[in-house]
Amino acid sequence: MRDFRDAKAMAQTLSEALAAKSVSLSHAESLELVARILGLRDWNVLAARIQANRQAASSETSPVAAAPSSAQTDVPIFPMRDLVLFPQTTTPVFVARDKTRRAVERAMAGDRRVLVVAQRHGADNDPSTLQSFYPVGVTASVINSQTQMDGILKVTVSGLQRMAITRLIDGEFLAAEITAIEEQRGQSPEAASLSRMVLDAYRTYANVDLSSLPARQRVRFGLPSAENPGLLADTVAQMLPTGIDEKQQLLEASDVVARLEKVLALLSTARPEQ
Repeated sequence: MRDFRDAKAMAQTLSEALAAKSVSLSHAESLELVARILGLRDWNVLAARIQANRQAASSETSPVAAAPSSAQTDVPIFPMRDLVLFPQTTTPVFVARDKTRRAVERAMAGDRRVLVVAQRHGADNDPSTLQSFYPVGVTASVINSQTQMDGILKVTVSGLQRMAITRLIDGEFLAAEITAIEEQRGQSPEAASLSRMVLDAYRTYANVDLSSLPARQRVRFGLPSAENPGLLADTVAQMLPTGIDEKQQLLEASDVVARLEKVLALLSTARPEQ
């Protein structure tokens, strides 16, 4: 009998069964549906559970030379009221809460890694439960920190990788156990085709002609090559003037094709900031 570890196979079977009845369902939609059928919130939570199960099985069968785990524990959290950070993005964040200051100190004393995650309610001054946060954030490296004249700490962080929160640890600072989220269909023909469409749409959105520019010169406009569809989607998503909820949906889209489709849809209706 299949269980949660067979989720991808179950999603494929579901998609094929529905297609036979002329019902179209994308692979990403099938994964989300399977997660809910199994009683979990979404695919990211299910994927984290699958990966944790694999790591546990690996440690049981190879106790002497176990493979390195992608799960991390006690990673300090930076709760964000109005920011969704994406991988490969560098930005300043401003820290005033004492707990987050202590999280900065812990990160600076260690490997400088933190989890930047958006909180669901900006007015919440002490988010401390799983329900206080969106389920997916980004690990980031703290580049530097500096206390400003008003006493607020300015911290520059650089996004690294999408992570699902599996457990919170509330102490002197807020920390979390996290599991890496694997990207899907990042190098598929659909992703490559959509990347070109996103670049064209961004050209129209920003009123910039990128078509005649070599790839190296496009970097000046903050855009990577279409050869890296996942990074392209994240870069454009970070620049769009959309709300927290929409950006969080893009961050949680582990399927690169689905993420590019969402970015393309937003570009068709967005207007550049003046």
